[in-house]
Amino acid sequence: MTATLIDGKAFAARIRGQVADHVTRLKAEHGITPGLAVVLVGEDPASQVYVRSKGKQTVEAGMNSFEHKLLPTTSEAALLDLIARLNADPAVHGILVQLPLPKHLNEDLVINAIDPAKDVDGFHISNVGLLGTGQKSMVPCTPLGCLMMLRDHLGALFS
Repeated sequence: MTATLIDGKAFAARIRGQVADHVTRLKAEHGITPGLAVVLVGEDPASQVYVRSKGKQTVEAGMNSFEHKLLPTTSEAALLDLIARLNADPAVHGILVQLPLPKHLNEDLVINAIDPAKDVDGFHISNVGLLGTGQKSMVPCTPLGCLMMLRDHLGALFS
């Protein structure tokens, strides 16, 4: 058996095109423009690159991008207040809090403050529990993307 290289960049570009098509239909048929809020606390270089990329890809797909870049000294109360406002904002359909957070912030508390229906990472304890029991839930994007690439390349993974 020989190894086969899967072109992840080409696959991702194709998926982003499909998402853009869905967004166009959602706008035309229902007047809804999906909105993604990304929260970055601190100045982690890798996180900054990731957040910048997510914002660009969100806009390219025709969605609204709401970026919140907070100082590394942001208090837990201020971060939780922002998450509460994003949870209540009807223009925000998804929330991503970029990890890792600065050491003085409780990641579990922050993640679980996100409305499970807006938790695009699928990290909220409710989503983890639903996923673990095979129920409908938000699914973490990286493992889902890997499964989608494998299915695209190999077909059905289980019979």
